[in-house]
Amino acid sequence: MCTMDRAAGDVKPRRRYDSTGRRRRAEQARVAILDAARTMFLADGYARTTIAGIAGEANVSVETIFKAFGGKAGLVRAIWERGLEGAGPVPAEQRSDAMRTSATDPRTIIDTWGRFTTEVAPLSAPILLLVRTAAAVDAEMEALLEETSRARLARMEVNARDLLDRGMLRAGVTLDEARDVLWTYSAPELYELLVLRRDWPLERYGRFVADGIKAGLL
Repeated sequence: MCTMDRAAGDVKPRRRYDSTGRRRRAEQARVAILDAARTMFLADGYARTTIAGIAGEANVSVETIFKAFGGKAGLVRAIWERGLEGAGPVPAEQRSDAMRTSATDPRTIIDTWGRFTTEVAPLSAPILLLVRTAAAVDAEMEALLEETSRARLARMEVNARDLLDRGMLRAGVTLDEARDVLWTYSAPELYELLVLRRDWPLERYGRFVADGIKAGLL
């Protein structure tokens, strides 16, 4: 009887599973993978960049990347989506929506959009340009190009409809016209022309975007 009691008392309690630490390590690995992939894609191009090379740079296994992203196309999509979030702790789209719904002056709204452009475009536009180039020879990138284009157009329609519904557009400007003006000034090709090719400072680029939208819509 005493022997059995001692044996039972010797059993160690089961350790509690630390899911917080595991999630933190997984997020650190995800960031390392996306950072390495972005650098390599933009430096070497889509076709020449390999999963094995990215895994080596990020210090993870090839299997880890395939499980998390499904391959190169999934990596590019994840990099693009992260770029849209901007640099702040709150995703740029959420901050933009909160600003748009609370502001009452359309010029304030559009000037703020111009500033958001200087935050988001350097992160997302080079990736969209990479997708555009790769789409000429890769079916997955062609599909992603169409997906990103539809997503940007839909987003610009949301912004345009809000301005229209609140009576902020110039008389005669339709929803389609407002959407297309916003679509044009948010295009990665505009960032390519002015910032990447003509070396415009981001602040100047943001002012140009805002001034062009105001001229077209207000």
